[in-house]
This record gives sequence, structure tokens and C-alpha cells, in this order.
Amino acid sequence: MHTSETPETGPAPTGGGPDATTVTDQLVAANARYAGAFTDPGMDARPVRRVAVVACMDARLDLHKALGLELGDCHTIRNAGGVVTDDVIRSLTISQRALGTRAIVLIHHTGCGLESLTEDFRQDLEREVGQRPSWAVECFTDVDQDVRQSIERVRTSPFLLHRDDVRGFVFDVTTGRLREIAPAFPGGE
Repeated sequence: MHTSETPETGPAPTGGGPDATTVTDQLVAANARYAGAFTDPGMDARPVRRVAVVACMDARLDLHKALGLELGDCHTIRNAGGVVTDDVIRSLTISQRALGTRAIVLIHHTGCGLESLTEDFRQDLEREVGQRPSWAVECFTDVDQDVRQSIERVRTSPFLLHRDDVRGFVFDVTTGRLREIAPAFPGGE
């Protein structure tokens, strides 16, 4: 199925005429159908399994299916590469301190787009728009090493209460299997 087609809507009209719909229009229409049958599950915002999962935003990763999770089981934090940035630490801190999570699972994957980028991406953006982004691209060439770096960023953050149950994995996009990555410094701090 292609990006302009969903099981709910079928192919999107093309040509930009009055009958054309955007992907966002399709999503809003799907939500209307969803809301028509929706019943409040009466769930708490606290994850049942007390776990936060940090993963790449790649569309090939269906985290709930891959990890056997149900709605309400975990907090899911996603970004390009699944790297632990300041904003991920912010989200994890809120997840732990306000909403009771204790375990952290980090998931990178094979064939990640960040492996083909460099920090030159920021310079290219600066040339194009006249302003250098304040954020780092966080590109990498060794996915295992980047998982180790993310584990260490979590384990050394003073803002997190629970830093001992942190595990990192690489998801293989061709097999669907997780491969655990040993931390750089076993045992943490």
C-alpha cells in the first residue's frame, strides 16, 4: 500500500481539483470514523507496565506489535534515530517523576536514515534558510555504538530517578527481531 492509500480510504483522488484530498484530510476522516465507535477506556495516564520506550520514528517500526504491547502499557517517545537528546531526557524525566515509569527500553534499527546523513546537513540548512539549526543531527555510522551512547546518556542523567533498568536494542527491519546491545560500561555509573 502506498502513502496515498489506506485501508479505510483507498486511493486518494489526484490532480488537485475540488475532489482532491490531502493525507491530513484522510487522517481526519479516519479519526471521525474512529471517534464514532470510540468509548472511553477509563485508563490512567500511568503506563501499566511502568516502562518508557525510546525509538526511531521510522515508519517501518510497529513498536506495539513488535514488543507485544497494548494501549496503556507504555510511554512511547520517538524521534529521528531514537537517540537520547535533551528533549528525550525531558520526556523520560516527566515519565518517571510524574507518571511512575521505572524501566527504559531504547530501540534503534538497521538501515536508519541517520546513518547516511552527516552534520553537514545543518550547514546545508543554514545556507538554504539563512539560519543554523540549534539542534544536532545526531547522525551516526555505527548503530551499536549509538545505542551504547544513548544508554550512557540515560544512565548519567541526574534528572532520572531510575537509571538501572535501561536496556538498548537494534531492531532488524528485515527480520523483525531485536538484538540486545551491551552497554559500554556494564553496571552503569
